[in-house]
Amino acid sequence: MTLKALLASACLAALTASALSTTARAADVELTLSHWVPATHALQPGGMEPWAKSIKEASGGRINITIYPASQLGAAPDHYDMARDGIVDIGFINPGYQPGRFPIIAAGEIPFLIANAKGGSRALDEWYGQYAQKEMKDVYVCMVHLHDPGTLHGVKGPIQVPADLKGKNIRPAHATMARMVSSLGAASVQVPAGEMRELISKGGADMTASPWNSIYTFGLQDVTKHHLDLPFYATTFAFVMNKAKIDGLSAADRKVIDDHCTPEWAEKMASKWADAEAAGRQKMIDAGGHTLYKPTPDEVGLWKKATGSLQGEWETAATKAGIDAKAAWASLQETLKKYGADVK
Repeated sequence: MTLKALLASACLAALTASALSTTARAADVELTLSHWVPATHALQPGGMEPWAKSIKEASGGRINITIYPASQLGAAPDHYDMARDGIVDIGFINPGYQPGRFPIIAAGEIPFLIANAKGGSRALDEWYGQYAQKEMKDVYVCMVHLHDPGTLHGVKGPIQVPADLKGKNIRPAHATMARMVSSLGAASVQVPAGEMRELISKGGADMTASPWNSIYTFGLQDVTKHHLDLPFYATTFAFVMNKAKIDGLSAADRKVIDDHCTPEWAEKMASKWADAEAAGRQKMIDAGGHTLYKPTPDEVGLWKKATGSLQGEWETAATKAGIDAKAAWASLQETLKKYGADVK
């Protein structure tokens, strides 16, 4: 062979070896991400998929995340333990699905506290970073975030003032709301979001708590026709990871993960979902056949009075969890204000 041919052959061999090496690296770290909303839910295409893609690109293809939606790998309330035990590598959790287990993060569930999901998610993530390892020490807490402020939706009206809840069966979004509806003479029937339609269509509940577009996502638009037209509450969520899996990563790969577990990414994760939820209200108005009950300022005052004890209850539970609850509450309010997510 000529020298030129030998050089070409050597270059081809080097390129082939490089390609094979890249292919091998692409499967170096395979992570499973499990959640319990439909694959079409705005959170997956608008949040999880871009996040997973960014991680893959930042790692040079070494880290691949496979997403399993719609409770394929386990029930919604089990996702924290699934991540803790290594059944999945990453679990998407609603801490409020396990009443009393995570009292600190439950601050984000208190009505009339958080004005929006974008700045609110960034603020909540930054704030909770002080407490995550104390409250969720069994896992690596990647990020926490919120949905767009939700409200109450019912089969029959009116839903205008707190007294309208008395005697009703209500599916709450989380444990904090469950306590609230019980205090107003209603019965709490707590099931995950994916089970709302079956519960209500079978007569198991008269109302449900939900952000606006989730009524469409979970197929309740033809069942719930009456709506409290008020930004009422938020729900906290978290992405938690198996500690052994994350601790076992190389330094370079661990940095990629840490760089994608930040307040900035919490806001990105929430943003498109927030936009989709907010658009659901106008979609409902345009569709017709729905009654939206807009409380007067005095009636809003009744709702705030009805939920006024929840902060004190949170402080009691958070104090028992071993933190300075009053200082934590003040810190949360300051952080929300910093990101324009406090209720004026």
